[in-house]
Amino acid sequence: MSQAMPQVSVVVPVHDEEGAAAALAREIADALQGRAFEMIFVDDASRDGTRAELEAARTALPQLRVLAHGANAGQSRAVRTGVLAARGEIILTLDGDGQNPPGDGPALIDLLLAAPAEVALVGGRRARRQDSQAKLWASRWANRIRKRLLGDDADDTGCGLKAFRREAFLRLPYFDHMHRYLPALMIREGYRNLYLDVSHRPRGQGRSKYTNWSRLKASVSDLLGVIWLKSRARRPGGITEL
Repeated sequence: MSQAMPQVSVVVPVHDEEGAAAALAREIADALQGRAFEMIFVDDASRDGTRAELEAARTALPQLRVLAHGANAGQSRAVRTGVLAARGEIILTLDGDGQNPPGDGPALIDLLLAAPAEVALVGGRRARRQDSQAKLWASRWANRIRKRLLGDDADDTGCGLKAFRREAFLRLPYFDHMHRYLPALMIREGYRNLYLDVSHRPRGQGRSKYTNWSRLKASVSDLLGVIWLKSRARRPGGITEL
């Protein structure tokens, strides 16, 4: 690529988001205008025209890169694929459904850039969520249980809008659904997190890839796994080269 090395890499996992993906890419480009950035959309084996739509959008969006999974591997794997390919030191993630307004991204990026090195993540906290009452209720209880068991400091780990340091992310253990446990995993590695209120808007195209029941089944084993990871963590207390 001929453009300058980006400072920020925007990673967006998408699956069956035809009609929304290209519009989201354009909105991200507008929000980050004037910055050194790239966008990495990771198509997680969509069955519709998402991939073709993104490929067509590259003509007008030189910052856009499109990576494609050969088989559906889930949101966490898509995020990891994008981070591994990223050239920026700062990663900004958004959900591919467009419910995270890209206009909130610069505030998270700037807070992270101004923070000391031990702050590795700035998480979005959705204000006035535009979801069903059932989804809101399930999310509220899941966050309470997770915070109590893991002792993390996040009120809304389900918000896809996050800014974090690429180097810190690559130190974390990978597992499916890890994107919902990034704050706890960052703390386990010795980092700190910050949070900002962000906007949230109704889904425009497509439908949710999850149900409350599917989330519950996955979250029980994931939560037990993160509790185990936390219990096995040992920190070196600083590293000195002699």
